[in-house]
Amino acid sequence: MNAQSLPSFFSMYQQLIAIPSISATVPKWDTSNKKVIDLLAEWLELLGFECEINELKSQQGKYNLLARRGAGSGGLLLSGHTDTVPYDASRWNFDPFTLTEKNNRWYGLGSIDMKGFFAFVLQVLSDLDASKQSRPIMVLATADEETTMNGAREVSRFANLHPDYCIIGEPTDMRPVYAHKGHMSEVIRIIGRSGHSSDPALGINAIELMHEVISSLMKLKEEFKHKYSNSSFTVPQPTMNFGHIHGGDNANRICGCCELHLDVRPLPGLSVDELYAHLHKATESIQKRYPGSVELISLHHPVPAFEQTPDSALVQLAEKVSQSQAQAVNYCTEAPFLQELGCETLVMGPGSIKQAHQPDEYLLTETIEPTQEKLKKLLKSYCFSD
Repeated sequence: MNAQSLPSFFSMYQQLIAIPSISATVPKWDTSNKKVIDLLAEWLELLGFECEINELKSQQGKYNLLARRGAGSGGLLLSGHTDTVPYDASRWNFDPFTLTEKNNRWYGLGSIDMKGFFAFVLQVLSDLDASKQSRPIMVLATADEETTMNGAREVSRFANLHPDYCIIGEPTDMRPVYAHKGHMSEVIRIIGRSGHSSDPALGINAIELMHEVISSLMKLKEEFKHKYSNSSFTVPQPTMNFGHIHGGDNANRICGCCELHLDVRPLPGLSVDELYAHLHKATESIQKRYPGSVELISLHHPVPAFEQTPDSALVQLAEKVSQSQAQAVNYCTEAPFLQELGCETLVMGPGSIKQAHQPDEYLLTETIEPTQEKLKKLLKSYCFSD
């Protein structure tokens, strides 16, 4: 069978959108991505790719796919995630699982974030003459990017995966992204001792101790502005958001436990280990006064910041192809995990990040042909002879 056996571009898009592949921390929303993986493998095999599918060790029912075509080492890796965020049906004007064409837009959950990217890759590959391929091409489809990023964390399980270059097709309007912030969600829990409020000496007030922690963290936020500021980002400093706090149960009881949930987004150059050191320092004096009173808990495994040197060959080629300057962004992707494969890495894909995680997610149809041409140029530059 050959590329002529592939469905049309619209049909591939349609079939990918039709399969629920939601990642969520709430079990009733969470679904397997196996049907998407199997469909991609079927289409890639029609194009002469050899496919390997791995179930994640960390999560049953979630799968990664690696497809390869071409002998030798190096080559180009095209990567994307197969999962989507959950959706609120009451806020959608269309069926999230039916690709709907209206107002020069293709509406559907995952249309740009980011199952649609695979349809672009397949279409471009089918348009190119496989007999002129000169270097290996690999397509990676991962699981659970929207929650744990466990799929990207397990890509090293694929043997001999050492590409020279990697392009991650997250929605960037086909502008290259060479750097992004990381993401940490942490809980600071203070364990005090409850007692009757009429005598403070009867207990240890966890709210009062948390006040000390927050004061220390506020000073750290100011320190971040001066020590790590990077003008390449629209928000130039690492951010720290106090998103949730809860402590105590009644006005006449000394608070015995208080929790603060915070979100931290580090810049490149500020490591996860260094951030944890800062958080431990913020609670150090309390820990010394009341041993065992402080717990630091991760809501999810941290995602490091990512940076590819702006003068690298991949970034320069992407700038030339896209006719736009590479940028740094505040959100995060699987890039730091794929960069660990030893390849030059950037983020560049169809659709706008402004539509990601939104009701009525859509792809502008006017961008389809220009996107296909840019992807084709990137592939031809690295993997095809004239």
